[in-house]
Order: sequence, then C-alpha cells, then structure tokens
Amino acid sequence: MNSKAKNITAIAMLCAVSYVVMVFGRIPVVLFLKYDPKDAVIALGGLIWGPMTSCIVSVIVSFLEMLSVSETGIIGCMMNIISSCSFACTASVIYKRKRTLTGAVIGLTVGGVTMTAVMMLWNYLVTPLYMGYPREAVAKLLIPAFLPFNLLKSGLNGGFTFLLYKPVITALRKGGYVTASVKQGKKRPAGLILVTVMIMISCILFILSMNVRFPLRPR
Repeated sequence: MNSKAKNITAIAMLCAVSYVVMVFGRIPVVLFLKYDPKDAVIALGGLIWGPMTSCIVSVIVSFLEMLSVSETGIIGCMMNIISSCSFACTASVIYKRKRTLTGAVIGLTVGGVTMTAVMMLWNYLVTPLYMGYPREAVAKLLIPAFLPFNLLKSGLNGGFTFLLYKPVITALRKGGYVTASVKQGKKRPAGLILVTVMIMISCILFILSMNVRFPLRPR
C-alpha cells in the first residue's frame, strides 16, 4: 500500500471511529450541551499525522453528525467544526514542533484552553440564533454552565488522547500505517498516568453532577 492510500485509509478509520464514539458516547450534561469523546480521536489523528488530518476529520464527522443525529442544523455543524479544530489542531500544531512528552502535555493543555475560550465566544454569539434563547439569559449562563462544560470536555478529551496515544501509535506502526519517523515518545511516568486517570474520573463525576435544568426559556 503506497503512502497516499495509507493516508486515505487512516482518515477513513479516524472518521469511522470518531462517528461511532460520537453516536454511542453522547452524554447529556447541561441544557442542550452533550459530551462525546470524538475530539479525543480527532486529536490522536492530529498528533500522529498532523493538524491537517484533524481538520479534515473534524469537517467530515461534523457533517455526518448534522445529517444523522444532530438537531441543530448547519449552525450546529459549524460550531462542532470550530470546537474540534480549536482543540485538536492547536494541540497537534504544538506537538508537531515539539514531539516530546512535554510537547504533548503542553499541546493538549493549550488546545483545551483555546477550545474553551473560542466556544465561550461562539456560545454567546450563536446560541441565541439557533436555540431561540434570549442573549441576556445566555450571558448569565456563560460562567456557571458553558465555562465548566467546555473545561471538563477539553480535560476529558485531553486525558483520553494522552492515555491512548502510545498504544494506538504502537498498533499503527505494527500495521504499517505510520513510519519509523513518527516518534513513539518516551515512556510515560506511572505517576503522571495515575494523575491523568484521577483527573478524568473527577471530570466524569462533575459532568454527571451538572446534569441539571437551568431556567432558560426560548423566546
């Protein structure tokens, strides 16, 4: 299999896995916001094959989501693309410049912060348009609802990406989908893995506790 065919196959696999985890991993959190781990898969693709792969997969999966399970139409699709790209592409750009454990941690952290900041702005500007909520009500929910949701979402996706990177790239290397030039990275300290798992468990418990109703009514 030549390099072009391998890249197409890799993108197809990432799209398929991202779509499956999006459909079956959707968890209602607060208001109309739902968590799913597809961004972790998209970020993995970016860390391994570069930011352009993350961008392509984000667009394809978001359109598939719009055509199948989403009820928010083209506006929701665009917000999904922006959310996924701001996290996965940012992380992969940083990791591409510094392919080390530190680079991965910094990339995922900056990607999470970037996604949170971008989505706070977009939630404020766009939510009233496609959900019919008064902008004043949306503004009041930015800190108690949208901010913790996006922080927890990026934290969970960053944790999944960090934990899955090494086993995934090892399997891909054995299958011939990545070359030896793609670094596998140093062995991760057990303590860091334990801290990551504990943070993810805390995020999951907090997400479950956020599943409450806010007094937000359509106009």
